[in-house]
Amino acid sequence: MRTDGQIQQDVIDELHWEPAVQADHIGVEVRKGIVTLAGQVGSYMEKYAAEHTAQRVAGVRGVAVDLEVVLPGESHRTDADIADAAIRAIEWSASIPRDSVKVLVDDGHVTLSGTVPWAFAREAATSCVRGLMGVKDVVNLVTIKPPATTHDIKGKIEAALQRQAHLHSKAITVGVDRGTVTLSGKVDSLGERNVVEQAVWNAPGVKRVVDHLQVH
Repeated sequence: MRTDGQIQQDVIDELHWEPAVQADHIGVEVRKGIVTLAGQVGSYMEKYAAEHTAQRVAGVRGVAVDLEVVLPGESHRTDADIADAAIRAIEWSASIPRDSVKVLVDDGHVTLSGTVPWAFAREAATSCVRGLMGVKDVVNLVTIKPPATTHDIKGKIEAALQRQAHLHSKAITVGVDRGTVTLSGKVDSLGERNVVEQAVWNAPGVKRVVDHLQVH
């Protein structure tokens, strides 16, 4: 088992390796495999990149993000400008049904609401606004209302996991109850756990994912 000190150094090295992150402004602490990132970043996109960079390090069991977004002077925009840009970005996305997502902006904090038929459309809404100039945070309250045809969700998910060779699908148990998918078993890293979750969300008819996967 890797020590907290080893994990900390690997996270620091990985942050310095990631071109989307200014690692010198981010502090890293590790306790029992849980990584805490603290400091300041220049955009929400950098905050997002730092979190996901830490997640892909072997031995990381969880990531707590205590990063403050401090926008450079040239990045400041009015809430109206941010809302307008967000609405346009969502309208241009082929993955999001028109007029299905609403945007609220308060001091650079963007809240998304509405209803979409698929999980990938919900995630696409976040992706559309995550990198916009002036955005400090994104809260996605969009709900999923899948089409009526949702039979055999379990079989589709298990087949998807088997197709992805880097996943140990035999160690993962999938339970489905009226659109809620429960995952249990073990994975090798937090990054692999995220891959499994994403594969599940891509299945038609999934409304909720309960993740009981353990990182070992």
